Amino acid sequence: MHYLLILLLVSLAVSALGWVYFIYFFSLGYGFGVSALAIAIAIIFRDVITIPTALLCVVMFIFGMRLGLYLATREKRSAEYKKILYGPDAAKKKPLFVVITVWIFCALLYVGQVSPVAFYLANAADGVAVNELWAWIGAALMAIGVILEAASDAQKKAAKKKNPKRYVDTGLYRIVRCPNYLGELVIWTGSFVVCIGASCSAWQWIVAIIGYIGIVYVMFSGARRLEMRQAVTYGNDPEFQKYIKKTPILLPLVPIYSLAKHEWLKA
Repeated sequence: MHYLLILLLVSLAVSALGWVYFIYFFSLGYGFGVSALAIAIAIIFRDVITIPTALLCVVMFIFGMRLGLYLATREKRSAEYKKILYGPDAAKKKPLFVVITVWIFCALLYVGQVSPVAFYLANAADGVAVNELWAWIGAALMAIGVILEAASDAQKKAAKKKNPKRYVDTGLYRIVRCPNYLGELVIWTGSFVVCIGASCSAWQWIVAIIGYIGIVYVMFSGARRLEMRQAVTYGNDPEFQKYIKKTPILLPLVPIYSLAKHEWLKA
């Protein structure tokens, strides 16, 4: 289990960006943290890494770097995002206990998300039989998720450049209202399914399940926050009301159109 301690230390080190500005625990610390964890996994298990597990690490690295750089660039260029990032609530000084708790929670969550890949390689290194097919499936799903998320961000950026005051309902946003979050769900589903072929022990399954449930919760919570912000900005627009009543908020073909009433998703 020493490799998990190393991964946790890496995660803590990179997510410590949140000490600079609190929201970085969830943004820059998240993206760059995942990239750092991908590198750490590849180094720790370099003697047993295979083509599909190498691809898993590469895709995780690309995901993290793309997300981190995208968020850093958006922070510099988007006036709307700056209002969210540097608003009164976000800028309010947090108690030390809260900051430490969030820092540790985020670091643990990010390790949990990437843990299936680490478990697969750790078990392979211990001579446990693993099924490479699930590593390939996981890598494919993660790649699809990265493409979906990147395309969603690019489409939103282009739409906002064309009409900054209008909500985005074109391209992938015709399918769901939060296709970027959907992309992340696909990414981490890809990571999670690797466990199926990793011959995971009970405690490894528990860690992987907690990590997966954690990021699913974060994505639904993020979709809820976006819904509530959009309700304030576009709530009186009849076209927007038609859009949100016919377009699922996060999962394609699943008729969940609103999360606003679900207080348990408040984070």
